[in-house]
Amino acid sequence: MAAEAKDSSARGGHAVAAPLSSAVSAREAEGKQGDSIENLRAKGRGGRFVDFAVLARRAALWMADAVAGVVFPGECRICDGLLATANRVPVCEACLGAFEPLGPRICAVCGSPWEWHEWPEAAGSLMRDGERVCRACAERRYGFDRARSFAHYSGGLVQAILLLKFERIDPLAEWFAARLAELARREHFAEGVDVVVPVPLHRERQRERGFNQADLIARGVARRLRLPYRPVLLVRTKPRPNKYLLSLEERWASVRGAFAARAGSQVDKQSVLLVDDVMTTGATLDACARALHDAGAKRVIGLTVARAVRDALPSSGEQ
Repeated sequence: MAAEAKDSSARGGHAVAAPLSSAVSAREAEGKQGDSIENLRAKGRGGRFVDFAVLARRAALWMADAVAGVVFPGECRICDGLLATANRVPVCEACLGAFEPLGPRICAVCGSPWEWHEWPEAAGSLMRDGERVCRACAERRYGFDRARSFAHYSGGLVQAILLLKFERIDPLAEWFAARLAELARREHFAEGVDVVVPVPLHRERQRERGFNQADLIARGVARRLRLPYRPVLLVRTKPRPNKYLLSLEERWASVRGAFAARAGSQVDKQSVLLVDDVMTTGATLDACARALHDAGAKRVIGLTVARAVRDALPSSGEQ
């Protein structure tokens, strides 16, 4: 019997106590183990709460996704090709790589590409404070101080943003957030920023959709840049018109006065990083920036995944 106990002990890697003291030892070990786990859960690393059960479940889900991606590869939601790697983003590497990033030849203020304005390569036409800018920025039309976008709103990127907007694919939002964080670091936008804020949806649209795609992206940006995140600092007070396609004049008119800082929000003398999915005419970022400046913000920088529309201003010059 003793030999069996010793043998089973060796196989399991645990010491076996004498029979008369086994119950006491087991209770003591259980108590110590419980204390240890509770202490770890309560304190964690650096004195912060860590729930290892939650971490274990997340790891298990990740492993399950990875195994499923290898054994049962899904299809790319853009090109319908098989996903060659275990990736929770439902877009293949080829399609992700085909997104067309905006290069360095852009308006120094709003970030629109030079080729959209047909500027000559030689220095010249439109300058402001020693920087080459587009017509709108030369006339100081926008309320934000700077804006940048990751890529052109074209091709597969349009489909990817629509997937995020209507199907809430969180891993895709994280992928976009990583690109925007890289862009913010490259442009030194994170330096001196006090808070990250998403462009809000009107409460009716938020209730209808169940989420705000700008919020999904902005959370990841704030986490990667290690900046405070305030998702409800701005509110949209006026809903978007029901008309699906808006002219430039209608688009600018629809957002004029449509945003406000939430009552009681503290933004005085702060620099704000404002995040959205697409910059079309710049009217939405402009309206949000003006609301933030009215609330006392010192500086507002816009950051979007995509940039669309060549002529962003209405022909009447209306804002």
